[in-house]
Amino acid sequence: MLRLVFTPRWIGWHLLTLGAMAACVWLSKWQWDRAGSNLGTAANVGYGLQWPFFALFFGYMWWRFLRLEARRRSGEEPEEHQPPPVPTAEPVTRTPEPATPDQDATPVADAEPAPAPDDRPPAPWERGSSPFTPTPAAKPVTDDEDPRLAAYNRMLAQLAARDQES
Repeated sequence: MLRLVFTPRWIGWHLLTLGAMAACVWLSKWQWDRAGSNLGTAANVGYGLQWPFFALFFGYMWWRFLRLEARRRSGEEPEEHQPPPVPTAEPVTRTPEPATPDQDATPVADAEPAPAPDDRPPAPWERGSSPFTPTPAAKPVTDDEDPRLAAYNRMLAQLAARDQES
C-alpha cells in the first residue's frame, strides 16, 4: 500500500484532495465570518456548517478510492454493487375445465409460458456492459401494431434525413 501511495498518479490525487479540503475549510470560515457581519444571514450559518461536511466527503472518497485501488492491485475483488436479480415469470399452468357431456374428456396438458419477445433492447444488467455504451435500436413499429406511433417515427426519420442533408 505504501508503494501505491507514492506513485505519481496518487501524489496528484493527494494534492487535489488536500486542496479541496483546504478550500472547504476556508469557505466554511468565510461563511462564519460573513454570518457575523452586518450583512450576514441564516443562510451563511447553514453554509458555514455545510462546508466541513464537503471536506469530510472529499477525505472519505480519497480513502475509498485508495482502498479500492490497493485491493485491485493485490488481486482481490473489490466489493461491487450487484444488481438485483431479474424476476422470472412463474410458469403458467392451466387446470382442466370440467368436461361437458357433449365434449371429450381429454385432459389438457400444462401450458408452457410463452417466451419473452426478443424485440426489446436488453436492460443494462442483462447486457453486462456500461450504461454509456449505445443500446441497439429497437425493432421499428409497423402500421398494424400502432399506426400513430409508426407515422410519428416516419416523421422523425424524415426530419433526421433532412437535417443530415443540410
